[in-house]
Amino acid sequence: GNVDVLMKPGETTLATLLQRAGYATACIGKWGIGHPVSPQDPHRHGFDHFFGYLSMWHAHNYYPDFLWRDREKVPLRNVVQNPEKYYKPGQESLVGLAREKRDYSHDLFTQEALDYLGRQEGPFFLFLPYTIPHANNEAPAFGAHGLEVPDYGPYADRDWPEPEKGKAAMITRLDRDLGRLFAALKQRGLDENTLVLFTSDNGPHKEGGVDPDFFDSNGPLRGIKRDLYEGGIRVPLVARWPGRIEPGSVSNHIGAFWDFLPTFAELAGVEPPAETDGISLLPALLGRPQRAHEFLYWEFHEGSSKQAVRLGRWKAVRMAPSRSLELYDLESDLGEQHNVAGRHPEIVAQVERILATARTDAETWPLTDRKGARSS
Repeated sequence: GNVDVLMKPGETTLATLLQRAGYATACIGKWGIGHPVSPQDPHRHGFDHFFGYLSMWHAHNYYPDFLWRDREKVPLRNVVQNPEKYYKPGQESLVGLAREKRDYSHDLFTQEALDYLGRQEGPFFLFLPYTIPHANNEAPAFGAHGLEVPDYGPYADRDWPEPEKGKAAMITRLDRDLGRLFAALKQRGLDENTLVLFTSDNGPHKEGGVDPDFFDSNGPLRGIKRDLYEGGIRVPLVARWPGRIEPGSVSNHIGAFWDFLPTFAELAGVEPPAETDGISLLPALLGRPQRAHEFLYWEFHEGSSKQAVRLGRWKAVRMAPSRSLELYDLESDLGEQHNVAGRHPEIVAQVERILATARTDAETWPLTDRKGARSS
């Protein structure tokens, strides 16, 4: 969420690295980790242009009464219910539910992105963090489901729950608008010189009244958003680069978001920061031999501190610092149903060493057994 320590002044981001390499840089959509003129301001972290939500809470509402463009508040025609209940002084975190809905934020982001592409004459980096199909988490408090969309389109007459119609319509709208962006790149003669990466920040959710099982969103995977089981963190990465990436090709390489910085650094011909844990994904994208991670490590702080490690075929999960380690063989048990920690003490010991060394202790992110309690 919006914690003031998430990004410190001077931290190297993908945008700052590419900006130094001569790229125009833009973020359009949900920045989500700051407030106006704060240390988390996207302009202080490498972006020349910004349009969208600064605050995570603000981004829950698809019909906000304002957005931000380059530190200027842009009023919209929407009217939000009970704004005094949600407004946080100095943080511009107006959320809730609109009672008058005219300007759909996703559509505004798409048009802003199309306009931005139309202006580019040199190397550019566009970060387009769309918010759909996230839910408006506050909508149920007003008696509405959270899958806000202007219309249900082809799903209006389906015998489905309303939230599922909204989710399907959101995904269809997203698909349509990606097609519009691809067409714009081609029209300007940029598509064969532009790498597009499309991915998600987590697995499916159950917020806003939606049921992740309705469309079998996770298939055989266990868990959803906020879990460190595969269903919470295993997401696809779709890459498009006409003439460079073979259409329909598939890579089984396991990467992570921290691989993006060295990947783009290699593409831009600059050195990534020495302290990065990432590995360039460019070989995998181009169908070449790819170096693998020795291991991948995650932790999640909401309630107790959860930790997870991916070590080749093995996946380890610890639900809290005081809990026993769970171990799964993903080659034979992708759904993480059979804890085999007792049968593989040598792997458990290896994971324990990783858990002890993979993280840097931080005052703001202590390992805890419950919210607000520090682990010994």
